[in-house]
Amino acid sequence: MSEPKLICLLGAESTGKTSLAQALASDLSCPWVREYLREFCDANGRTPRKDEQRDILEAQRSAEALAHRAAIERSAAYVICDTAPMLTAIYSEYVFNDCSLYEIAIEHHRRYALTLLLAPDLPWVADGIQRSGDNVRAPIHEMIRRTLTEHALPHKIIRGSGNERTLAAINAIARLRGGPADVPRGQSTQRTNKA
Repeated sequence: MSEPKLICLLGAESTGKTSLAQALASDLSCPWVREYLREFCDANGRTPRKDEQRDILEAQRSAEALAHRAAIERSAAYVICDTAPMLTAIYSEYVFNDCSLYEIAIEHHRRYALTLLLAPDLPWVADGIQRSGDNVRAPIHEMIRRTLTEHALPHKIIRGSGNERTLAAINAIARLRGGPADVPRGQSTQRTNKA
């Protein structure tokens, strides 16, 4: 069995990252890494301060390392990462005008076999204190796209909703192996995308 490939899901808020991560992990029988920022906000009742951004980034990296080890133990082909340190770096620039996290985030991002950049084409949905508003999605999407392109990080933009979005993601992942996706026969990929 080859080393599990890390697949990263990036996107602005309310672009379906969490729902898609869960769907892909189920369909591809592999672990997925939850977004640490959500856990932080739920536990603290607030968004992080500027001085806490580095800790958010490191916690996400640690969670990925644990999932990667679990994938090796399970002989899973993939690890699905619901966001990445890159998103912490981008929001640090957007919210705090702080670009200090980019170097470590970009270096870490080179570990991913593929990044699925989720287009902001789903309806915006309020989801507690973590979400800023629909007006934030377009500029964040462009910052992510530009960073991935400038650093030649492999990525594919995923559009559509529900089953269409899931199948587009599965097909993009399948191209890594040069063949059809590893989706169990009869598996339902009809899900909603909320996060």
